[in-house]
Amino acid sequence: MSNSNKLAKDRTDWAEDRTILANERTFAGWMRTGMASLAVAVGLKAVFGDFEPTWAAKAVATIFVITAVYIFWAAQSSACATLSRLDDNQAHAQPARRMKTLALIFACGSIAVGGILWML
Repeated sequence: MSNSNKLAKDRTDWAEDRTILANERTFAGWMRTGMASLAVAVGLKAVFGDFEPTWAAKAVATIFVITAVYIFWAAQSSACATLSRLDDNQAHAQPARRMKTLALIFACGSIAVGGILWML
């Protein structure tokens, strides 16, 4: 392989590694967005307190819980799809299984928070 071909391959590998790292940052950003949606749901309980009818405030909070679960699912789905199209060279990407596991844990936690909000 000529020196210019090696340099071209190196640049391509580095670009792919940067894309993998950007994908992980995007995944983390979406996970934070999902947590923010969940925080809004919890915050509604504090803001509305003894709002009547209570079911209305709980229904609005539930919308944010469902949104959080959807964001977690969409984040892992998109991140895993992107990761499957790339080869990590030196970046050592997070495994897709870890992203799916984190999204599942966050989604289950969100559903539990939603259940607790309905019991309050």
